[in-house]
Amino acid sequence: MPVPLYQRKAEFFRTLGHPVRIRVLELLGDGPLAVRDLLADVEIEASSLSQQLAVLRRAGIVVSYRDGAAVMYALAGPDVADVMHAARRFLTDMITSQAQLLDALSDAEAEEGATVGHR
Repeated sequence: MPVPLYQRKAEFFRTLGHPVRIRVLELLGDGPLAVRDLLADVEIEASSLSQQLAVLRRAGIVVSYRDGAAVMYALAGPDVADVMHAARRFLTDMITSQAQLLDALSDAEAEEGATVGHR
């Protein structure tokens, strides 16, 4: 019996559900990088980065290849970068909306305080 698409999507998002993996995907969105460069940017132990890269590779989200002595990683396709950009837009919009709501509440409290002070 084939696995339903919604279940595959859930597995995909579970795979993305680690801050190091998200950071790696963001970095790879600009193009392939050597493991040593990822290590410098992510700032975790090599063994931990290796484990996270293996999870992404097994899921088919990234690919690896050799370039001379360097092991390079790249996104498996442009859609992965699109997902990262969509998540950034969504979160930015959500944070902006929350900031606007807080500003409106703060303004309302200030007006209410000014009104109470004049009674």
